[in-house]
Amino acid sequence: MNPAKLAELIRDWLQLLTRLFSGSSTGENPVKLRVIPRDQHPVSRKNISRGALKTLYGLHEAGYEAYLVGGCLRDLLTDGQPKDFDVATDATPEEIREVFRRSRIIGRRFQIVHVRFGPEVVEVSTFRAAHDPDESGAPRSEGGMLLRDNVYGTIEEDAIRRDFTINALYYNIADFALYDFLGSRKDLDDGIIRLIGDPETRYREDPVRMLRAARFAAKMDFDLAPETEAPIAELKELLRDVPPARLFDETLKLFMTGYGRRCLDQMRRLELLGMLFPQTQETLDDDRDGRIQTLIESAMINTDRRLNQNKPVTPAFLFGIMLWPVIVENMQAWLDDDHPKVQALHQAAGEVLAEQNQVVAIPKRFAVVMRDIWELQFRLDKRKGNQAERLLEHRRFRAAYDFLLLREQAGEIEPGLGEWWTQYQNADENERRQMVQQLGGAQRKKRGGRKRRKPAAS
Repeated sequence: MNPAKLAELIRDWLQLLTRLFSGSSTGENPVKLRVIPRDQHPVSRKNISRGALKTLYGLHEAGYEAYLVGGCLRDLLTDGQPKDFDVATDATPEEIREVFRRSRIIGRRFQIVHVRFGPEVVEVSTFRAAHDPDESGAPRSEGGMLLRDNVYGTIEEDAIRRDFTINALYYNIADFALYDFLGSRKDLDDGIIRLIGDPETRYREDPVRMLRAARFAAKMDFDLAPETEAPIAELKELLRDVPPARLFDETLKLFMTGYGRRCLDQMRRLELLGMLFPQTQETLDDDRDGRIQTLIESAMINTDRRLNQNKPVTPAFLFGIMLWPVIVENMQAWLDDDHPKVQALHQAAGEVLAEQNQVVAIPKRFAVVMRDIWELQFRLDKRKGNQAERLLEHRRFRAAYDFLLLREQAGEIEPGLGEWWTQYQNADENERRQMVQQLGGAQRKKRGGRKRRKPAAS
């Protein structure tokens, strides 16, 4: 063996032994490998995607370790269906790139490789190690958040640096066994979400882990381990240091994946909702009649149902609902100053979105849709003449109509308008004309007569 390679291996093992026996990096999760053979677990190759299997075998045949890892195993062991498959290996990104022709290296904070097989993309990462807490070369923010994490390690070190025990199982393509270093299988069986290592340190390294804890608890209907939940109340303000664009992505994972209502309950229980929607939380705190809570909960239930039926859903609708109570409240100040309703809406929307974007950055393409849906709430009662037909042809009509139904259901406005629009959409041309006439809005015929002649050019 190359002397330099041998020295590197000896160094890596010494570092690992130091960590294992000192317990400095594992906190309350001491590493103790349990190998679960194929006949004692349900993970089968027939449940693994073609691309993931090709990646695993490709690395294995090239002489590298290759493991399926993370959420895909978590889902397979809890009767779920993974959306994607991740692979971990001892090969470096450059070595992975040499094995697979259709692959590319991505990432700054930590380089990974995307391997493509037709439409499927398999994410392959090199085993990572945690930074030595005494190492000054590991850049962190003032709050302790890691700004770069690009240290390679062993499989044991890789398991230690993952976030939750339920995400730290490894499936070895060499023997089809599960490798469990941290009691992951037991926590899955017991329904426990447990952070790996010292919770306060791990939350400070990446505050988004607090949101992930809430999301996994909601998605899997698991309980948070007491030591995992306890620091959240004190450390939740660290989420303010997370870039708003990243929090937008995390918000979509919370509320746009089919279990948003349960996530909402967890977020409110852990007092995290105000970290993403501070203005909305203020309106909820003053929600004496429960209408705002009903509106938001109904929107979550409606979104979950559509997602589970594979129907399209736009984030603009859900963000629009979350901010609507704030819009209504801010509009009133402009209305009190005798501004027209539409102008008051535009002013309020600008203020509310500007403040929200400082916390969770809503892309402009969704903000535009939100403004359209909000504006239509003040136009849907204008149905005389041919106005109803024009509104029906508006590209945001369906979303605005669903929005209106939720407002009625929550008791924000009197019922009736939503039912009228439901009947109008299902009516034929004659029935629609009669419905409009019953409102007293039949379109007047234009009087005949000669058109005024334009003066001749001089």
